[in-house]
Amino acid sequence: MFYQCPLCHQPLQANDRQWSCGTHHFDRAREGYVNLLPVQFKRSKMPGDNAEMMCARRLFLDAGHYQPLQAALLQHIHRALAPQAQALLDIGCGEGYYTGALAEALPAVQIFGLDISKAAIQRAAKRYTAVEFCVASSRRLPFGDATLDGILKIYAPCDGEELARTVKPQGGAITVSPGPRHLYQLKAQVYDAVMLHPIKAEVLPGFTLQAEYTLAYEMSLGGDEVAALLQMTPFAWRASQAAKQQLLDTERFACETDFIIRFHQRDVE
Repeated sequence: MFYQCPLCHQPLQANDRQWSCGTHHFDRAREGYVNLLPVQFKRSKMPGDNAEMMCARRLFLDAGHYQPLQAALLQHIHRALAPQAQALLDIGCGEGYYTGALAEALPAVQIFGLDISKAAIQRAAKRYTAVEFCVASSRRLPFGDATLDGILKIYAPCDGEELARTVKPQGGAITVSPGPRHLYQLKAQVYDAVMLHPIKAEVLPGFTLQAEYTLAYEMSLGGDEVAALLQMTPFAWRASQAAKQQLLDTERFACETDFIIRFHQRDVE
């Protein structure tokens, strides 16, 4: 099996109700996901994005504003995955917008979605039943050595050594990071002085960068959509209540996107 026990690192076997290594047992929730984040690995009672943030994400993403990014990722993943690929993991999958699209586009591949937020995984598992979802830390991936053919990482923090451990030789990691002008106009509503996102070289230990792409386009958002977008970002913590209300009252709001998509291939050792 793909999962391994987060406590003793032995393979987990599944039955109808739980995953078990023989010593430790992890119940399958009624929505279908499994919680592989032991309490001793948590830094807070409810880590990750909360239910309010998940509602905002779903409102914004269901409106289709990031559909061009979703389509671009599917195109690049088709090119990057080996024909015999069996397993692909979406790290920091949130409410499953990209994960569900992967499962639909790659029916022969087992798609996994991982997030530290229980609120996110509950919603994702209920909606995208073809995906295996788990609550877990991206810094302690609950997968065996060299079990994954590929990993998708959109903004999510992770441990590079864990990526190298779990991805097969010549497997791939596709990452998305913000380009210089990503959400520039939204930031201008929050900060007095707006700084461009710095472009940083992305180095993943055990991987070689094979390709880098950019994707940029302008969105036209209604007031509720731009308010939801703000709620999805770190800028929300800095925004005043007046700024939030102004955005909510906006009839149409033009905002740039700017994404950097990179494909890294796992080295052969």
